[in-house]
Amino acid sequence: MTDGAGPTPTSGARSGSGLPVGDLPDTSTVTVDLPVPSSALAIGAHPDDVEFGAGATLAKWAAAGCRVHHLVLTDGSKGTWDPGADLGRLVADRMEECRAAAAHIDGTPGRTDDPPQRVVFLDRVDGELDDDAATRREVARVIRTVRPDVVLGHDPWRRYRLHPDHRAAGFLTVHALVAARDPHFFGDLGLEPHRPTSLLLWEADQPNHVERAEGFVDTKVQALLCHHSQLESTMGVDPAEGGGVGAGVARSGDGREVFAARIGWQLAQHGALAGIGTGEAFHRMTGI
Repeated sequence: MTDGAGPTPTSGARSGSGLPVGDLPDTSTVTVDLPVPSSALAIGAHPDDVEFGAGATLAKWAAAGCRVHHLVLTDGSKGTWDPGADLGRLVADRMEECRAAAAHIDGTPGRTDDPPQRVVFLDRVDGELDDDAATRREVARVIRTVRPDVVLGHDPWRRYRLHPDHRAAGFLTVHALVAARDPHFFGDLGLEPHRPTSLLLWEADQPNHVERAEGFVDTKVQALLCHHSQLESTMGVDPAEGGGVGAGVARSGDGREVFAARIGWQLAQHGALAGIGTGEAFHRMTGI
């Protein structure tokens, strides 16, 4: 779920929707491509946030042998425009969609036996996410269990952010990372502290790092289109064009092609920050 949907991209326009380019007065400071981590943990507020924020990067790393893990903080129960929706069914569908999207990112679409900890659901109520001690504890538990080299998540400092869950998720990620690395936080968890090497924040207010996305843009699109419950509300695609949970781009209607073109346009804008053809932009934090 992104912070609003903008217009169809036009020549010379700033970012239209989904992943904003953000501010960067001096593009000479942008770094490109981390060494492929052995493991990565992406933390999203809602089902589909990970794919919007870092789908191509995670797919690229997975193809190079990285173990990719997803932590979804809320249940996605407000992710529909239908006032009469069966919310229990929606939550179950969105969990299935997450697993299907993660399989696409791993390069194993259709896989039903999930690797351990590939997708973890924290099940907080959509729209009511708080950066509280109990939730930080659970996120720190996942970090200490998965022990990722790189953590990825929302930038909580992005200006003019509309969705409160995205800001809360960003602060939860930052604060839980601090707790996970230091031994006197949540010692009763019985898990050894863990200190990742890098934190990458998507939807970055001040992007300073770009991961090349060449060859993985279609994988990002396929993973996003696995979130069939979000086609109309988030992606501007008519669900009647076909597909279903996990269908990816098996059927290609006009709306899906427009959505794919918009994602490609966004990633071209991100790549331009570093003078490359296509990429995903982040704010990179090191020395954690």
